[in-house]
Amino acid sequence: MPIRRKNRSDIPLNKRFSVAPLSPIPPYRLKLAFSILFLALIGLMTRVAYLQLIQGYVLESKARENQTKKVEPLGKRRSIVDRRGRLLAFDEKRFTLYVDPGRFRFPGDTKGVIRSPEEVANKLEGLLPITNKNLIRFLYRQEAGLSVKLIEGLKSDIASKILNLRIDGLDLEAYPQRIYPQDDLVSNLVGFLDYDRVPQAGLELSFDTDLSFSEKSRSYRFGRDGTPLPNDIEPGVFAVDNIQLQLTLDARLQEVALNALRNQLKEWKAKKGVAIVMNVENGELLALASAPTYDPNKYWEYEPVRYKEWSIQELFEPGSTFKPINLALALQEGVIQPTGTVYDSGIVNVGGWPLTNWNKEPNGLLDFAEVLQVSSNVAMVNTMQKLDPLKYWEWLNLLGINETLDTDLPGAVPGYLKEKDLFVKQPIHPAVASYGQGFSVTPLKLAQLHAVIANGGYLVNPHIKKSLNDESIDPSERSEMNILDPKVTKTVLSWMESVVEEGSGKGLKIDNYRIGGKTGTSDQAEDGRTYTSKICSFVAILPIENPKFVVLVAVDGPRKPYAYGSTVAVPVAKKIIESLIVIEKLLPVDSSFNSYPEKTKPVERNI
Repeated sequence: MPIRRKNRSDIPLNKRFSVAPLSPIPPYRLKLAFSILFLALIGLMTRVAYLQLIQGYVLESKARENQTKKVEPLGKRRSIVDRRGRLLAFDEKRFTLYVDPGRFRFPGDTKGVIRSPEEVANKLEGLLPITNKNLIRFLYRQEAGLSVKLIEGLKSDIASKILNLRIDGLDLEAYPQRIYPQDDLVSNLVGFLDYDRVPQAGLELSFDTDLSFSEKSRSYRFGRDGTPLPNDIEPGVFAVDNIQLQLTLDARLQEVALNALRNQLKEWKAKKGVAIVMNVENGELLALASAPTYDPNKYWEYEPVRYKEWSIQELFEPGSTFKPINLALALQEGVIQPTGTVYDSGIVNVGGWPLTNWNKEPNGLLDFAEVLQVSSNVAMVNTMQKLDPLKYWEWLNLLGINETLDTDLPGAVPGYLKEKDLFVKQPIHPAVASYGQGFSVTPLKLAQLHAVIANGGYLVNPHIKKSLNDESIDPSERSEMNILDPKVTKTVLSWMESVVEEGSGKGLKIDNYRIGGKTGTSDQAEDGRTYTSKICSFVAILPIENPKFVVLVAVDGPRKPYAYGSTVAVPVAKKIIESLIVIEKLLPVDSSFNSYPEKTKPVERNI
């Protein structure tokens, strides 16, 4: 029979609400409670004192460490730009990816879980230039607990995607990579950094101090949300170095010059060539192209000989391109007159040496404009023999033929000129020097000397540096020396213009533009004895009415027949000048203007 429980309603009311009688709390319980609270307070105060007085500095340093972000320097270099701000060299942040298969874990994995190389490779698929198969094979070959380099050269966007995967065991290390965005366009000038970021050539080497800037580790504190705390920021912590090395170079003109030069080297199977465009008023170089060249981003793929800049690091005999300079010296000394003439018999004997014209033919009686037009060697010998050999040598020495060119381009070498006693005592030396042989200069030095004729007699220093941001070049710091009478240079300019109008420079004629020039074809002795090669060159000055630019082209070692300055160098110069006219907005002259002086008397010619 089931047992029936009593319901609460069955209990009488007087028994349902019974109250225990009051009794006093024992004193020991009060004392115990007080003692516990007192001891807890003492313990709390002791702990606070311990944390504040003993561990305060340790805890503060840990807190600052957690709240402080340290900015480590990457060792970046300043950029190089052309005169219009076009980047020629700059540093870009790149990343190296290190892997440790023993630490592979994905976000949310519990402690002790190690992901397989296949799982990590699947996450990285499409981000690296490595196939999954090769990546898995590489990861399995690595020892757990050891971080090894997987790949370098990762760009920031790829590195950011890898970082967002939050995979333990994948570590990214930032470093600066020197980039040359124009490839081989200006490699002969800019140079390059090697793998260890040590400058090896070009402006990277000569302007290393300007391009490098010292950085130090910088720190700042930030709040919980990552906001920098303004009361604890070091001065300059967020400062960015925006200084750039700006060159006088115009990358557009450089590209035209380099392409024209390359095509001509290929056409004539030549060894090398150089093209220069220089401002005759201040020495600024607008173009300085050399070929063959190299890609500074892959410098290791080329022979070191290509790292040289021929225009300042190698010498050549200027040949007939030096004749206008010699005529200017003769005019300056008064041994010839602007309206004078000279006879060319086709051969002249000097000290037992027979000297002839390039074509072995006589040209008869010539005025000096015609001397340049037909490029007469015999007429130049007869002309310069009127100048005292000692005076002639002193002039060549004053022009700095045997000195190192004062320029900011790296690696400039001095020219070569015979010793004074040898030059003066042996007539053959001033004789061959009259038509540009027997001494050597760099192509850039020759351009500088033609700038003397173009600018009215001033010697200006060729340079490539325009400014280092606001630190512009002070013209007063440039070496300028007036060495020729402006009347002399104006006369020689008119003679050079006749070369383009009627002589060997006809291929350069451009309608409604006055241009002067001189061709040159000089034999070169590769072994010091046998003349087995030649250099074809051309120098132009424009515009004649107000000269602003000198353009020089030299091509070494053409291997096809009929290689002369007029056939090899002039076509390159014309393409450059056509672009120069557009880029510099040179205005044409009236086509009816008489560009050069009329002959004052008829000239008999016996050819």
